[in-house]
Amino acid sequence: MANESETEAGPQATHLESALEGTRTALDRAVCRAGRGIAWLIFIAMAISVAEVLARYGFNNPTSWVHESVVFLVAVIFAFGGPAALAKNRHIRVRVIYDYVSPARRRWMDVLNDGVTLLFCVAMSYAAYVMFWRSTHDPMGNWTLERSGTSWNPPIPSLIKGAILVALAVMTVQALLHFIQSLRGNGPGQREPTAPARDTAI
Repeated sequence: MANESETEAGPQATHLESALEGTRTALDRAVCRAGRGIAWLIFIAMAISVAEVLARYGFNNPTSWVHESVVFLVAVIFAFGGPAALAKNRHIRVRVIYDYVSPARRRWMDVLNDGVTLLFCVAMSYAAYVMFWRSTHDPMGNWTLERSGTSWNPPIPSLIKGAILVALAVMTVQALLHFIQSLRGNGPGQREPTAPARDTAI
């Protein structure tokens, strides 16, 4: 019989394996684990939104910071959705041709796909860097954060552009590692499907 500790650890281990399904590298697995923490930002956004509704309509005392805070939190979640989707190979794709070609041709399709993804991520990272630089520096090159211009006036625009830059930089490294794997013949099309786990407890 399985002991009590194995029984308790079983569902947690299964849930973690499910969360990491489709990952190709250690960086992908780290992104998935970080994503589980970042996902809680949506709960924080919801909680402060509810508090704002109560303050505004229940006590006639609206805040000046909730709206922009929610915009920032949701923007961060969306930005890091890119690395999470790339890590788990859950991006949108059409597999009509891919599923019907030989493994050898599938390998080169993996190389082409990962190469195009890498070029796209490099280009987008450069664009994000330019956008972030302009948001954090004045025309003279001095450090000056772009602000929202509201009564609270936080540097939310600069922070969001910084989050986008970080997310795209992570995606660029992910794409590079995926490209190297595909060149070595270890792309998604070359990996054996994982056999389903069986319960061996008696």
